[in-house]
Amino acid sequence: MTRTLSLGIAATLFSCVLPAVFAAAPPAVGDKAPDFSLPTFDGKSKQFSQLAADRTTVLLVLRGYPGYQCPFCTRQFRDFLQNSAAFAHAGARVVFVYPGPPARLADRATEFLGSTRLPEHFDLLIDPDYTFTNRYGLRWDANGETAYPATFVLDPTGTIIFEKISRSHGGRTSATEILEVLPKTKMAR
Repeated sequence: MTRTLSLGIAATLFSCVLPAVFAAAPPAVGDKAPDFSLPTFDGKSKQFSQLAADRTTVLLVLRGYPGYQCPFCTRQFRDFLQNSAAFAHAGARVVFVYPGPPARLADRATEFLGSTRLPEHFDLLIDPDYTFTNRYGLRWDANGETAYPATFVLDPTGTIIFEKISRSHGGRTSATEILEVLPKTKMAR
């Protein structure tokens, strides 16, 4: 009985520690951005490496749908949309990832967009099973949360040259902040 109890406690401790030890670390400046494939809000699959091929790319991870439309995400999204011409002029593609529970996430992303038409060089991808969010080490695994908001800027070779991860709802990058980074990365269009 004692041995069974000890093995049970050891297994429980091991299972609690194991995910923390092997959780993915977010990619950092100097790393190649891990590739991924996600659906758009209208059901088309997009491969990130194809979207980012040979151009500077801004990858923004939103909180997505934690049970409501996040006002910080909405504000950040609108800021980047209002500066879409500047991103086009810089030759940059902007890719948003909208994570959340799988049930009706595409509907929630459509609701998030409202009547907004995305510019040609903007994409909104959904992460209904947190595959991307987990792979990038951004899963905010707390009640009512989905992902840590994050911004990565990749040069045309796919190398991360800027990263910022917020461990709260605020502390987001602004379009102006990212536009200041872009001229340094302008290599290909």
